[in-house]
Amino acid sequence: ITDHGCMYGVVEFYKAAKKRGIQPILGCEVYVARRTRFDKVHELDGENRHLVLLCENETGYHNLLALVSKAWVEGFYSKPRVDLDLLREHHEGLIALSACLAGEIPRALTRGDYEGAREAALRYEGIFGRGNFYLELQDHGMAEQKRINPQLIRLSRETGIPLVATNDCHYIAPEDSRMHRVLLCIQTGRTIEDENAMEFGSEEFYFKSEEEMRALFPDVPEAADNTVKIAQRCQVELEFGKTKLPAFFTPDGSDNLEFFRRLCQEGLIRRYGEDPPQEYRDRLEYEIRVISQMGYVNYYLIVWDFIRYARSVGIPVGPGRGSGAGSLAAYCVGITNVDPMRYDLLFERFLNPERVSMPDFDIDFSDERRDEIIGYVVDKYGADHVAQIVTFGTMAARGALRDVGRALNIPYNKVDQVAKLVPLSLGMTLDTAMKQSKELREKVEADPQVKELWDMARKVEGMPRHASTHAAGVVITDKPVMDYVPLSKNDDAVVTQYTMTAIEELGLLKMDFLGLKTLSIIKEAVENIRLSRNVEVDVDAIDISDPATYKLYSDGRTIGTFQFESAGMQKYLRELQPSTFEDLIAMNALYRPGPMDYIPDFIDRKHGRKPIEYDIPVMEKYLKDTYGITVYQEQVMLLSRLLADFTRGESDALRKAMGKKLRDKLDHMKPKFIEGGRKNGH
Repeated sequence: ITDHGCMYGVVEFYKAAKKRGIQPILGCEVYVARRTRFDKVHELDGENRHLVLLCENETGYHNLLALVSKAWVEGFYSKPRVDLDLLREHHEGLIALSACLAGEIPRALTRGDYEGAREAALRYEGIFGRGNFYLELQDHGMAEQKRINPQLIRLSRETGIPLVATNDCHYIAPEDSRMHRVLLCIQTGRTIEDENAMEFGSEEFYFKSEEEMRALFPDVPEAADNTVKIAQRCQVELEFGKTKLPAFFTPDGSDNLEFFRRLCQEGLIRRYGEDPPQEYRDRLEYEIRVISQMGYVNYYLIVWDFIRYARSVGIPVGPGRGSGAGSLAAYCVGITNVDPMRYDLLFERFLNPERVSMPDFDIDFSDERRDEIIGYVVDKYGADHVAQIVTFGTMAARGALRDVGRALNIPYNKVDQVAKLVPLSLGMTLDTAMKQSKELREKVEADPQVKELWDMARKVEGMPRHASTHAAGVVITDKPVMDYVPLSKNDDAVVTQYTMTAIEELGLLKMDFLGLKTLSIIKEAVENIRLSRNVEVDVDAIDISDPATYKLYSDGRTIGTFQFESAGMQKYLRELQPSTFEDLIAMNALYRPGPMDYIPDFIDRKHGRKPIEYDIPVMEKYLKDTYGITVYQEQVMLLSRLLADFTRGESDALRKAMGKKLRDKLDHMKPKFIEGGRKNGH
């Protein structure tokens, strides 16, 4: 994989290749500045010269990360650019190829400057070392390539720099060239009929076979042989799943575990009084032990520290969301403000001792002051140790149709009619839309132009359309971020080139700092009450059994209330007439695709129109608050422990398999569940 100037796809490519038993070759086709990467004068620095870099080993991979990162952060001028100084500094472990017609050597030969090409070739060989620089031969049927290839062969014979036969590969099969052209048009805002829309001048940028490549260069078989030699040399292993947390230094210089334990114990008394129940003490001790064994003490302390800072400067912080609210330790140290014991929230959903995966606190801050938190983290850990995370907008069903329609120059009205027949449901795909709509099927079958539009949109659906900055994701690392992931820039923000998922898989600490408008509104409301009524309101101490508030919910007057303001939710609230906090929790959990089907039954059971039934009487222990309906993943976990003696870890694995519909894992667990149930007399 040698994308232009970036490494966005490296992790996905690596995993896909490994899954198929293929040794992945990781690289990048970088842009080399004509002068230095800091020179940015249009007349002198507009030309960027391509150079292909391949990682021979882990050293080369880390050097490539540094090159690509610095190209974006320091050298960006229309393109991310490296220069010769950077190449000299980071050449070790890399194999360089002279690239396509846009490479420095082919450009010199195209201009008729053989001596300039020779000088450049020897310079690159001097940088990368004998045997680490190759002259590329390419033939995509383009006259310019045919003209300079004999000169490249002559250059190789005269300098001893080896040849390698390559083919620019922008799509897999020859028939994909039209799709590639459409994608280029979408990217450049042109149409397929525009003469300038396709700058490639050939339809041979597909994945050619060995036979095709050897047939192109019969006089220099060693050029094809060298592709195998280079491939065999490129042996990079990426490390997944090993946690790499930044260091945390306690304020008093004490041992981190000792400091964390003290925070937890003090918090337990603050939350539950001088004599907390033994069950709570045991749970906290268990959590501290697991957190310590799994190496996440620093993680808790890092989160505790920036939340403590936020509160100390008056930045509103959310009470806690997601699986992190299940941690009693987090509640005790003040990371969350939701009592996990009261609501039967489970620690294993957050941190399963039987499954190594990074825990993940979702933290909400006032959207007006979120940047202050990021600033604090940057100041504390260093600007080169913190970066925001990239996210990719993809071509969704309707968007793909509209983009392709513009590129194919199909009249807007025709495209619009087709696009509007695709339902606006969450996760809708073109294939699903086709199954659901008879009118859509008829339209596609009746008109060849619409058929081409549809077929092409299906090919590009789901492809990345643009890169942007993730709304919440921030990565904090022990060594500089570019030691682990390549960086790029979105506007002025430095962002990773790997996504949230890849960063987690690489074992790096990813934080979710979500800016929430609701928190800003609440702060403003509290301030207005203080000014107008001279009353101080403590948001964390509000009575959650207040009848007037439940009346608002029962009337469906919830505009501006996070996750309760949609028209559908308002309708169900009016039917439900919620009277307890548990009713609201259940509605929030049920109001999403799938569980929605249970809402009418839930409402009927609450109002006594349907009987509350339990498959097995003991299930009432965990299903009473939801009127006998299994609403939460926690209930699945608790019931599997109660009925079939599943361990904490097994119950979490069951929850995950059910949530993701992993049939093979469910089948694997089923005999144990049945056996445990029988043994317990259920």
